[in-house]
Amino acid sequence: MSEPEATAGHSLARFWRTTDGYWNPYLAGVGVGCVLFLSFMVTGHGLGASGALARWATFLLERVSSHQVDTTGFFAGMGGGAKNPLMHWIVWELIGILAGGFVSGVLARRVAFSVGKGPRISSRTRLVLALLGGVIVGWGTQLSRGCTSGQALSGGAVLSVGSWAFMFAVFGGGYLVAWPLRKLWR
Repeated sequence: MSEPEATAGHSLARFWRTTDGYWNPYLAGVGVGCVLFLSFMVTGHGLGASGALARWATFLLERVSSHQVDTTGFFAGMGGGAKNPLMHWIVWELIGILAGGFVSGVLARRVAFSVGKGPRISSRTRLVLALLGGVIVGWGTQLSRGCTSGQALSGGAVLSVGSWAFMFAVFGGGYLVAWPLRKLWR
């Protein structure tokens, strides 16, 4: 291979990936936009994940107390009576996301069990904060009628005013919480 061809190949690799080996974020964003467009075109729905988690929770609650599922409006809409809450497109979307992410991580040799944390915080505290944050986000997704991918990506793509308000609130809240907690990561 000649030197100009090798240089062109190297600059093309830099175009696709950053120096740390991750995808170029602008290209990844275009890719997510294409997937979102195809999702609307093929299924008639956008992307999302919290609906799948709510359906899993309904499935598990049904195993413990089917009467509760049948008599509570939130759960009955997903799994009351003879309905199987797991037989819904969003459940399969989430399974595909998890499987695809795992395969991608394995192929990129990035799968490892670790706790990402700063030097001033213990692993236990980090895990407690992560669990607390997850519970708050899970509760918030039900209040806002969707998760960040459902609201910001899918709702934002169709110019939903509520989704845009949600997006600004998420970023604003993230900055407010990050400011006092960032010292734990330094």
